[in-house]
Order: sequence, then structure tokens, then C-alpha cells
Amino acid sequence: MANILSGKDVSEEIRGRLKADIESFKQNAPNFLPGLAIVQVGGREDSNVYIGQKLKNAAAVGVNASHVKLSQTASQTEVLETVEKLNNDPSVHGIIVQLPLDTVNDIDAHLVTNTIKPEKDVDGLHESNAGKLARGDLEGCIFPCTPRGCLELIKKSGVSVAGKTAVVLGRSKIVGSPMADLLKWNHATVTVCHSKTQNLPEIVRTADILVVAIGKAEFVKGDWVKPGAVVIDCGINSIPDATKKSGKRLVGDVAFEEAKAAASWITPVPGGVGPMTVAMLLQNTFEQAKRKYGATGAWKLQLLPLNCKTPVPSDLEVAQSQIPKNVELLAKEVDLLPEEVDLYGKKKAKVSLGVLKRLQGQKDGRYIVVTGITPTPLGEGKSTTTIGLAQALGAALKKNVFACVRQPSQGPTFGIKGGAAGGGYSQVIPMEEFNLHLTGDIHAITAANNLLAAQIEARMFHESTQKDEDLYRRLVPDSKGKRAFSKIQLKRLQKLGITKTNPNELTPEEINKFVRLDLDVATITWQRVMDTNDRFLRKITVGQGPLEKGHTRECQFDIAVASEIMAILALTTGLQDMRERLGKMVVGTSKAGVPVTADDLGTPVFVHAGPFANIAHGNSSIIADKIGLKLVGENGFVVTEAGFGADIGMEKFFNIKCRASGLVPNAVVLVATVRALKMHGGGPTVTAGVPLPKAYTEENLELLEKGCANLRKQIENANKFGVPVVVAINSFVTDSLAEVELVKSFAKKNGAYDAVICSHWANGGAGAADLANAVEAATSQPSNFKFLYDVKLTIEEKIETICKEIYGADGIEILPLAQEQIDRYKSQGFNDLPICMAKTHLSLSHDPAKKGEPKGFVVPIREVRASIGAGFIFPLLGTMTTMPGLPTRPCFYDIDIDPETEEIVGLS
Repeated sequence: MANILSGKDVSEEIRGRLKADIESFKQNAPNFLPGLAIVQVGGREDSNVYIGQKLKNAAAVGVNASHVKLSQTASQTEVLETVEKLNNDPSVHGIIVQLPLDTVNDIDAHLVTNTIKPEKDVDGLHESNAGKLARGDLEGCIFPCTPRGCLELIKKSGVSVAGKTAVVLGRSKIVGSPMADLLKWNHATVTVCHSKTQNLPEIVRTADILVVAIGKAEFVKGDWVKPGAVVIDCGINSIPDATKKSGKRLVGDVAFEEAKAAASWITPVPGGVGPMTVAMLLQNTFEQAKRKYGATGAWKLQLLPLNCKTPVPSDLEVAQSQIPKNVELLAKEVDLLPEEVDLYGKKKAKVSLGVLKRLQGQKDGRYIVVTGITPTPLGEGKSTTTIGLAQALGAALKKNVFACVRQPSQGPTFGIKGGAAGGGYSQVIPMEEFNLHLTGDIHAITAANNLLAAQIEARMFHESTQKDEDLYRRLVPDSKGKRAFSKIQLKRLQKLGITKTNPNELTPEEINKFVRLDLDVATITWQRVMDTNDRFLRKITVGQGPLEKGHTRECQFDIAVASEIMAILALTTGLQDMRERLGKMVVGTSKAGVPVTADDLGTPVFVHAGPFANIAHGNSSIIADKIGLKLVGENGFVVTEAGFGADIGMEKFFNIKCRASGLVPNAVVLVATVRALKMHGGGPTVTAGVPLPKAYTEENLELLEKGCANLRKQIENANKFGVPVVVAINSFVTDSLAEVELVKSFAKKNGAYDAVICSHWANGGAGAADLANAVEAATSQPSNFKFLYDVKLTIEEKIETICKEIYGADGIEILPLAQEQIDRYKSQGFNDLPICMAKTHLSLSHDPAKKGEPKGFVVPIREVRASIGAGFIFPLLGTMTTMPGLPTRPCFYDIDIDPETEEIVGLS
């Protein structure tokens, strides 16, 4: 006599475990809520019963199940649109369409189930999941619910599937065929039978495991069952029964009373497979939700082959010789979900901030900042090292790794550098798209910045030409008999201490306060920007047109990447934070001494980051770093770059960016070159576009050793923050072995954790393999990270601390205009902000002519601006300008497009 395999009991056990698993997962991901959508077309009575069971069971275990009901007259288009909407809903992790469809229209059910995204197909009916199951790709496959439930029941019997003879009676796409595949990949020998099978009883009698899903009441007789077999009955049929009140009862496809005499285990109907189907549906939903929120393992990243040539061709030739991987495929390889990726063509994409929410329970990877010694005007390969190190960590050490770099500005691209994608065999591709504004974010920042500049001028103009009542009527217009304040205007009222929300209730005095920003022209700090070096825009006059009625004033243009909006984008931690920061931007001061903010004017919003380090804070975005750290997982790496030398970009990375992000760095990679160190030792001037003097192409150990003082100071600067320093000696073909060995030895003796000779420009990741090993070792050490100063110090004290500790100055000289500005910011409550120095990148001091490790100098502070939205005070040192100029022979002489191949030429 057979034992009864109660699906009701087993499914109850599974639901209990599932509920506990969901609650446990929530410990690390508090917002975790598995979402299931059940789509029903029409209203069949049996469908309503099944859906009711699913909704009830989902609620019991903690799955958020929604019932999406369409009418019986719904068209195929309406059904497909409903499925697509659920596909794009990040809160929905599983979608099922209740079959059969109860519709008066001709709807292709197969098309409907195939419209569900494979990763949300928790019924396992999509052709992608079916195909994976058929070929044994079980790891990346969602199993259909009923076959999976059947397999769980077989396992519950204690009978091992491996090596058994299994017969599946029925070949439907929902049960029979996938059941046979599951048994086969669990190592049973499987026969599939159907209505055309000859000698059916004889074949069935061979089965150690018999699964029946043929849809015929009590079709399989008792004498068909092999003694001791496990019998799984998937059928559910209604037959007449005069003893029942309803006049009918439910039976399976197996004659139960006859079969249980021969079988060792058998499932009843009802109460057998049915409850298991629902349990497996919920289990599938949980697993897909967990996969979305879950821990990142090793990526299945297929590396592109790298065929390095000697001598190394131009950067552009190297870039164009390599065919970039389709970004959609790349996103999948690094565990990004399709809905988290917004494609811009085939080679680039933007990533949704939803990744951070999905992976909030994931531990961060190791965080490395790449900086450098004080460079020559040619640059020393910091971006190249960032890319090369990432290549080596990924290809040589097989680690998950992201490189986070800034978006290039057209200023240096068309001016001096010709590009900022790295170089040689360690660069970002496609190089042309990267250098020529990628997805247009810098242009968006430019537009947003200049919209605010235009609004400032317009507001001053209108205030000077209109009375209070006229201004108020236009600022808060009557629309169909109603007047209402916008959200931004309500914030201004709150700021003014006015609690009224009805525009008609303000007194004349309150109206005056509301409409009059009364900007003091002399205090306006908001400038127009453009992303081109143009020295003649450093001082301009606006308002000379005849219609401006004499509203003229002097102002200036800055380079676009110096915009405070760029700084905010790079330092923001999320959309809400960004919105608040944008609103807090101070554009000037009223004649009464009150700061005027962007919210007082109406905030522009755009969106990725590329700030200069000598003018702005010089680091890629916090958001990019945070997404990268979550995606790589606990054992992965994120390599981010800080602009120019360690005295600028690294100092700002630590004191500004890390304060804003809360992230703790694990190591500093300090890039050094023999060329730059020789310059610091007293070598001749290095000029872009001019051949290097012999001092840089021939061995000169004496000159090099003198210049190592700059390296020593930059190592010291990094060590002040308590983070281990690895020196990457970016070796050029003109360097002698004795020279690079001298630098290596010097660095180790002067505080570096390690120093490594690198050749990634010529050899790609292979040339940075030793650097990757050194970085992995350094990041295994504890990080004793600390800030350089307390933000509660006065603005003057913080500026002086940076100048003395990082630059090596004797002190500072604050010029009268700068002191007046500092006093204003302190009176307005802006003292407790970090400092973002604007200084030359060509010296540790404020004077680009002072090389090596200058001593005995005082830093002049000529002007101090406040970037309140970005969250820092912005002093300008010496003659530093916020709008660079073009050299005599800019790079754009060489940049062109080949009309035949349609390729960009001349970038380097």
C-alpha cells in the first residue's frame, strides 16, 4: 500500500522556509519586498479560485502579489502593453499570465508569455527559459512551477532520481516536456509518452518514477503501475458523482485507489501537485527578487583579446584597431539588470540609480584612488595608469573591477592634451565618443548653468522696471480664476518667515519681500560657462542691447567643468540630495546682506561628471564610485582617479569627496615618471608640441635624484591621511633601467608601501600586473583614514592648514577682496565647509615656475568664492583663472573627420 505524498503538507513546509528566508534577507536589505504580478484576461471561475489561492499564499510568506485583471474583450495589444509595463516596473520581480486566456479575441498566448522578460518569467514558460532547460543550462534558468513542484515531491519520498527509469505521460509545454528535461538533467533515464505512443501500458510498467499529465480522468490503471514506483499525478478532472452535493468530484489522471495498491508513493488529487505549483511560484519569485538584490559573485566577463604592436601606434590607431564589446552584453556580464541600463547606441550606456537600492545589502569592494606627482604640461599617464591597473586587476587577478574616470572637457581635448581616455593599450574605447562628449552631459550642465545665469539677469531687469504688484501678478499668475504658489515659491516664503500659502492673503509688505531679491550686482558670483578654452571671455560686458534699457554689467565666462553644477553632480549621493544641493546654490547677496539662492530664482536640473582638479574638485562622481563598489562586491575593486597631482586632486578627494560620500579609501596609487622628476630636479622647460630636450631622453641620475624631492613630498601628503601608498612608475621607452630602479628604491625608502615599474601603455593590463598585485596587498592592510582638518575651524585656518601641510608653504596672505568675501560667508553661516583650492597644477606652490619641493613661500589668496550647493568654499590662489586659454597651436589643428571612412582622426 502506497504512502501518500501530500502536496499540501510539503508546500506548507516550503512556505514556512520561504517566509523565514524572506525575513532573513530583509536583515541586510530592509526595503526588500519580492513582487509578483498575476495577469488575468477575462473572469473564468476556476481562474478566480486559483488566483485567490496564489494571492493568499503570497501574503502569508511576504511576497507582494498584485492581481492585474483585464476584461474579456481586451485586445492582444492591450495584453502585451500590460505585460511590458510590468516588465519595466522595478518593484515586480515575477510575472505570470493565467492560462488559458478567457477572451473573445484572437490572442496568441505563446506571444504573450514570450513578451515577459525571461528574468521575470516565474512560470518558466518563456522560450528562453525553456531552451535553457532543454539544453541543461540549469544555473541560468527558471524552472516551470508544476514540474519543479513534482521534483520536490519525488525528492520528499526519499527515492533518488539518479539512475532511475522515469516515464512522463504527456508532452505539454507547461508540464510534460519540462518535467522530462528536469528528470533527465537529474540523471534519470526518461521516456516521454503521448497519445500516439504504442504499447503504452507496457512502457508505463517500466517506470520507477511515473509522472502523468495527460488530462484524461483516471486514464492510468492500477495494473499499469510497476510495484514500488513513485507516482506523481498532475491531472485534475471533474467527473459525475451523485454522492456529492455538487454532483461531481475531482480526480486525477491516475486511478488512485487502484494505483496506490502497487505504488510506494503516490500523490492525491486534490491536495497533491496543485499546492506545490503555488509554492514553487512563490519560491521562483523570491529567487528572482533575491538575484536582483543579492550578493555579487565573480562576473562571467569575457575578456577581449589584446594584440599589442611594437612600436606602439598612435592612441587613436590603437583605439580603432579594437572592436568594443556591445555594451548590452557587457552590462549583463557585470550583473546589471536590463531595466538598469539605458542604452546610448551599442557602445555606451547610462546606469540607473536603482542599482544602489537593489544592492544596498551588498558589502562594498576595495576603494583605490589614483593620483600623481606634480606633472609636466604633457601629463604623466594618470588616466592611463587608472585604466591599466583596472585591466590588470580584471585580466591578471581575475577580480571584479570598475574604473571610474571623469568625462573629458573640450578645453584640454582641443587645446593641449587632445584627449583624456588614457593612452596606448590602456585606454577607454570608443576613444572618439569618450573624448567628444560621450552622452552630452557636459552640454547639459552648460545649458542648466546658463539658464540660471539668464534668469539672474532677467530677474534684475524685471525688478528694475516693474512695480511690486506687477511683479507679483506675473510671478504668481491667475490661471482660470485661481492663483497658487509653486513648490519653489513656497520654499521662498518659508525662508522669508511667511507662513501664508494663499497668494491673495499676502500684505503689501510681504509681497515686497517676496518679489524683490534686490541682488547687489557687486556680489554676484554665478558666471556663464562654455566648454571651450577662450581667454577673451574671462571678462565681458552684458546687457548692451537697446532693449535692455541700460542694464549693463561686467561679468565673465568660466570653463563648463568649473560650474558648481558639475561639482554638485560629482558630489551628490542621490537625486533628492542633488535637488537640494542645486536649490542651495548661492548666486549672490542682496543689498541687505542676505544670500540669494537658485531656489529663489527657480532651479535648473539637468545630468555626468568631469570637474578639473586645478579649478574644481577634480574627481569623478560619488554615484559612479558607489555603484561600482556595490557591483564588484566584497572581493572586487573600484579604481577612481583624482585629477592632477596629489596636492590637488587627492587632497580634494579625501577632504571633500570622502566627506560627502562617507566612503573610506583602501589605498592610494601615486603615478610618477622619470620625465617629471627630472623636470623637478631642474631640467629644462617641457612644452606641448615641442620635442623633449636631451635631458629627458638620455640617462641623468643626478637630475633625477634631485627631482625625487617632489615624489617624497607627495608620498608624505598621501600618508598624512593614513592610507597606504603604492607608487606606480609609469615607464617610458626613453627611461633607463638605472633611472626607474632609482625611483623605485627612493619611493620605498620614503614612505611608500611599495613601488612598481609599469608598462601598461605599451602592454595593456599585462604591463600593470605587478602593480595590481601590490595594490591587492596594500588594500589587505587596515586603512587608518583620517581627514586633514576639522571643518569647524575658521575658513582662514583651513586654507592655511592645506597650504602649510600639503603645499609646504610658510603661510598665507589673504588679499582684501578675499577677506571681504570670507567675512561675508562667515556672517551668512557658511564657515563650516571644506575647502576647494583653485591653484596651478604645475607646482606644489601657487607659482607654476617653482618646481621640485619649494620652500620659503607664502600663498596669496586673491579671491574666495562659495559653492554652497556643492558644499565647499572655493579660494583662488595667485593668478589662477577659471577660464583657460588656448595655446598658440591648439590640438584642434590635427583633429578632423575622414569623409570616406567617417572616422575621427587626429585625437591622441
